[in-house]
Amino acid sequence: MNTPDQSTGDWSDRLFGGFRKTSERLAGNLAGLGGGSRLTTAQLDALEDALIMSDLGPRAAARIRDRLAEERFERDADERAIMEVAAREIAEILRPVAKPLDIVAFPRPQVILVIGVNGSGKTTTIAKLAHLFQEQDYSVMLAAGDTFRAAAIGQLGVWADRLSIPIIKGPEGGDPASIVFDAVKAATEQGIDALIVDTAGRLQNKRELMDELAKIRRVLGRLNPAAPHDVVLVLDATNGQNALSQIEIFKEVAGVSGLIMTKLDGTARGGVLVAAAEQYGLPIHAIGVGEKIDDLRPFNPDLLARVIAGIA
Repeated sequence: MNTPDQSTGDWSDRLFGGFRKTSERLAGNLAGLGGGSRLTTAQLDALEDALIMSDLGPRAAARIRDRLAEERFERDADERAIMEVAAREIAEILRPVAKPLDIVAFPRPQVILVIGVNGSGKTTTIAKLAHLFQEQDYSVMLAAGDTFRAAAIGQLGVWADRLSIPIIKGPEGGDPASIVFDAVKAATEQGIDALIVDTAGRLQNKRELMDELAKIRRVLGRLNPAAPHDVVLVLDATNGQNALSQIEIFKEVAGVSGLIMTKLDGTARGGVLVAAAEQYGLPIHAIGVGEKIDDLRPFNPDLLARVIAGIA
């Protein structure tokens, strides 16, 4: 996924704008904290609490606290100096998981199952991901495997028309596995690089969803033993810590291989991205910071760490 340099103007501006609520919340929680060349235990406790309240999660907060406890500040520690250290540690957390979704499967297509609860922005994310691949000159096909919602089939069809890419779909209530079977056959015959499969977002009955995904995997295995090559979970950042429990459930149910986090521009809870990275270590392929078709991209961990910390 060789995208344009994201350290340059437009994307950087969108990141800072998108994470403004998150960085302002973090700054607000850290307001008034500071001290001498070394932080006291009480100050470190307050800092750790502030980081947890900013949705970075207890593990990341403890890690940043430990790093700050080691720091000897040249001048007395103020909020800026503290955030510089925090940003460096956040970057250390994000670097191992910042892994773009690369199209490497041979033979083609690379089959990407996209999962996530209804309302997470899953269908729109699929369209944005397809557009991202198109920008890299890959051919893309969509499969409307969420057959339990006519709206999902219709919405995906609209996006396919808009992006001028083929889509395989069936009737509402149809068998998702048969649609996936038809899609893989068609994509193989047409030499498509990436097949992106929408799947049902029901978590009310985990067993039912697990059985459905297992059936899809069996069907895929008959056509291409390596498929699915990726199982990508779409998370809505506005859910904060609830997003982490979704990772836990979908890891068990679906064997998640990577994450995409959306709606980071609409929340003060963007710190959950750091919590997810520290707690699960799953690749985070891309982040969404807006509603436009090109507002989903892989991220530069060092830049993003400074954005979260509010350091220009």
